[in-house]
Amino acid sequence: MNKLEVLYEDNHLIVVCKPCNILSQGDSTGDMDLLTMVKEYIKEKYNKPGNVYIGLVHRLDRPVSGIMVFARTSKAASRLSEQIRLKQMKKTYAAIVSSILPEDTGEFIDYLMKDVRGNSIVVSKEVGKYAELHYKVLERNLLKNETLVEIDLKTGRHHQIRVQFASRGYSLCGDQRYGKMDKRQIALCSYKLEFIHPVSKEPMFFQIELPKGDYWDDFK
Repeated sequence: MNKLEVLYEDNHLIVVCKPCNILSQGDSTGDMDLLTMVKEYIKEKYNKPGNVYIGLVHRLDRPVSGIMVFARTSKAASRLSEQIRLKQMKKTYAAIVSSILPEDTGEFIDYLMKDVRGNSIVVSKEVGKYAELHYKVLERNLLKNETLVEIDLKTGRHHQIRVQFASRGYSLCGDQRYGKMDKRQIALCSYKLEFIHPVSKEPMFFQIELPKGDYWDDFK
């Protein structure tokens, strides 16, 4: 059975932790992905023959770790997807940014487009997709010139957190696309997840500890 960290499961959904550098779903690389891992976990645990249905309702970038919910029925997948569309599912991230953020709280509002390479870029005029996030400083490490922040993501655009911070001179530590190439793991984790159970309608809340190693150890 896969070494899968399961936070919660029932007949309708399963909530797991995505490790860093694992794909949310398979791509052309053929590398192992979390969707396949969850399917294999369910198939083995419950001795299910044939294909297992698991609905992917949201994603995390490959280098990003954190909490993900998968649907176990098409009805649950539809209802969870609708919550995302209506912005009723709340994902809260922790990140470490280079430099010291001067304000304890703030918000970034931009319009984002993709360039020819598929990277997201900030557009100053009202062209592109609206992107909004709010942040709160949790801790500053003056010696390392780094800031640990909590991020309330209001819109889920491509590479949004990474682009919005980098465009203001606060690139995420370890971000090899929008920051400096230091060959360390990006310091970005989706560590809280809130949504309504698609069947029971009960509020669901999950939180994990921040990762260990690399930049995270600067804020022990």
